[in-house]
Amino acid sequence: MQRFLLAVVAFTTLTSQALAQKSYPMLMNLSPAAVQVGQTSEHTVESRYSMFGANQVLISGEGVTGEVITPMELGKDGKEPALTQIKLKFTVAAEAMTGVRDFRIIGPTGPSTIGQIVITRDPVIVEDPKNDTQETSQAVVAPGTICGCVEKAEDVDFYRFKVEQPTSLTFHCLAMRLEDRIHDLQSHVDPIIAIRSAKTGSTLAAADNTFAADPFLSHAFEPGEYLLEVRDVRYQGNKYWNYVIEVSNRPFISQVYPTIVGVGQTTALQLVGSNVTEAPAVDYPAPSQLPDASDASCTLDVSLSSNGSPLNPVPVVVTTLPVTLEPASENNTFATAAPIAVPSAVSGRIENEADIDCYAFDAKKDERISIELLARRNGSALDSIVRLLNDKGNPVIENDDLRQWGRRTLQDSLIENWTVPSDGRYTIEVRDVHLRGGAEYVYGLKITRATPQFDLVMDSDKSWLTPGSCAAIFVRAVRRNGFDGDIQLQIEGLPQGVTATCGKILPGTAVDGCIVLEADADAKPFASNVQIRGIATITKEGQEPVTLNTLAQPMQEIYMPGGGRSHYPVEMHTVAVGQPSDIRDVRLSNYDVVLKPGESVKIDVELTRAEGFDKNVTLDLLYQHLSSVFANTMPAGVTIDAKNSQTLLTGTNSKGSITLTAAKEAKPVDHQQCCIMANVSINFVMKATYSSRPITITVVAP
Repeated sequence: MQRFLLAVVAFTTLTSQALAQKSYPMLMNLSPAAVQVGQTSEHTVESRYSMFGANQVLISGEGVTGEVITPMELGKDGKEPALTQIKLKFTVAAEAMTGVRDFRIIGPTGPSTIGQIVITRDPVIVEDPKNDTQETSQAVVAPGTICGCVEKAEDVDFYRFKVEQPTSLTFHCLAMRLEDRIHDLQSHVDPIIAIRSAKTGSTLAAADNTFAADPFLSHAFEPGEYLLEVRDVRYQGNKYWNYVIEVSNRPFISQVYPTIVGVGQTTALQLVGSNVTEAPAVDYPAPSQLPDASDASCTLDVSLSSNGSPLNPVPVVVTTLPVTLEPASENNTFATAAPIAVPSAVSGRIENEADIDCYAFDAKKDERISIELLARRNGSALDSIVRLLNDKGNPVIENDDLRQWGRRTLQDSLIENWTVPSDGRYTIEVRDVHLRGGAEYVYGLKITRATPQFDLVMDSDKSWLTPGSCAAIFVRAVRRNGFDGDIQLQIEGLPQGVTATCGKILPGTAVDGCIVLEADADAKPFASNVQIRGIATITKEGQEPVTLNTLAQPMQEIYMPGGGRSHYPVEMHTVAVGQPSDIRDVRLSNYDVVLKPGESVKIDVELTRAEGFDKNVTLDLLYQHLSSVFANTMPAGVTIDAKNSQTLLTGTNSKGSITLTAAKEAKPVDHQQCCIMANVSINFVMKATYSSRPITITVVAP
């Protein structure tokens, strides 16, 4: 995971009045959406819910800092204004890597949701809103980075530019890809771009879906005047549908080959993309160790240079596995399969239409094998399907799309924890599901012996505490290859004045655990990014213990059409201390619950409400939305007795209860950490969640 820079400005002293019904800001729009390397520029950020009191900016990666420059002043009536627009200043170092960064702001209501900003090589050009016709097209200079918006239905934007001598230009559009992390943007732009003759208006070139829904276009120009047309393919619009179009005469790199390299090795990478016909291979010295020592491989964004000029970043997979290159000789059939070892990694390419790459390996009966292909998730054009054949050439198993962290479907392939049925030679077939091929259809193939392991994913990407209060972070394990042990959670990087009680994920089939954060009564407003890990030990008789150390992936919750709740991976989980809010404390009558099978225990809950806060509060031990449970840290067999619980607290009522019941067949569990939450609705999907101090649940033997 990347390291993060924290840009800090002094905290503005705010009124001590209760922040009843306040929500964290939900960022919707940044304009302009790009900033040039080596420059400082001002930007407007827009959100749902007020950003009054915003005092920090956190940005992923290195070389970019930010600050809030809007004055935070109370109104003439002494009340806080509802600031849904504020100004930010971003400063980018000259050596900063280009590309998209996550950012968020911090204020008295905690961390905002994630926004995104594009770091670009060329000068930024901001759209003139009067550029809706060819006659009123906006004059621009290439190369440059155009920042605009498809702000209304039937909006079509035109940009006029001149070409003085024959040249090739690339047009890289970032639009839909800037919206995946916007939590409440339920409809996304589907952009299309076209090049027209300024003289005749005729279309010379057009592009639609290249990088998902975002278009990319490369065109060879003769001297003359031209128009760039930008619109939504459906002629729809939205004031939050920003786009960034990087117009350049430099090479644009979409992939490199080989795409997977060995740790500590220097590899000559062939550049794949536009305007690269004369570019030689570029030597890439892979790092001597991976950023996370517990990883066997990872994907790094790498900034290469060609002929002394920096290129746009491209993903490169770096691995500790032995790496081989697809042979130059034919390996298109079962009979000509290239031999590979287990374990190893292969860099390959589906060079042309209907190409099939085959690799053969020897395996013993009852061995467990995992085969993973990395392509589309790293920008390759390949939509893979992987098939495994036995020594007679008959299909054994195949996979098209994989599931990542149990939540996301990716167009790469994975055959995991496959048990070898008998001794023999087996063949891996790799092809595009639509039988396409070409230079950009690169892939990395990993074949390993399946060993017990797990992935970790956080339910959220932000935690908001107030002085003296608690907050819960939920972590889910995706158990792989038969791993069934317990997982102890850990956290690093907490702000000063915040402590953590780290729970564990129980062994067997349990998947959820929690960390309860508590802010000191005198904790000062501040925020920092944290990392959460899970530690597990595997012991086998006659073997040395094996320690597993896994980093958890933060996920931002997304408001889906129809009221669904989904997630999108982001770069940071932020813990922030803000001002006192709706709920000041959640106190329990019992923090050490002991249950016998078949027994029930009632826990009384009392809230401290902010003065004047009289909205409904819901108590729960499950983190859930509608019928979907996103976290359940209770031991198996322990449930909430809803009929004998009072979980809805209306008006000014501050007292409720939760009754826990252990099933008659509940297995013994010792001090499993949980917490009781007080939930206040922000909208139909999102809620502010306040936590009790940790409680433990013990199920004793009958």
